[in-house]
Amino acid sequence: MFDVLVYLYENYWRPDACPDHRQLTRKLSAVGFESDEIQEALTWLDGLAGSAEGVSGEQGEHSLRIYTTAERERLGDDSIGFISFLESAGVLPPAMREMVLDRAMAVGSGSMDLDEVKIIVLMVFWSLGEEPDTLILDELFVAPQDRLIH
Repeated sequence: MFDVLVYLYENYWRPDACPDHRQLTRKLSAVGFESDEIQEALTWLDGLAGSAEGVSGEQGEHSLRIYTTAERERLGDDSIGFISFLESAGVLPPAMREMVLDRAMAVGSGSMDLDEVKIIVLMVFWSLGEEPDTLILDELFVAPQDRLIH
């Protein structure tokens, strides 16, 4: 499923640039994706659109997000640390954080690795028609050992 999501991000500027599900399914099949992963990705994207509509309310300046046991087990310390980093950097507001968490919990079962969470973060930005800051894109795409230190 994550390969399909990355393909969509790389090939369609925004979700509204994507063709309807039927045509998109044909295009993705023609590129070589399996029908199961295509359907899983499209269902996940439908949930992302619903998640964007369902997030409301403001978080207070001194509010603290407490992760549930299920969220901690699914995400792991590295992913929660990464989400916290994005929040503290001011690039992932609370509403977007909740979208990321909602979509992470919607992915199958078992724990997720950090790379999968990074794809979810990227897709949340994509779904809202926002492009992350260049430094954040670097965090999302470049492996730490491949980064150049200036």
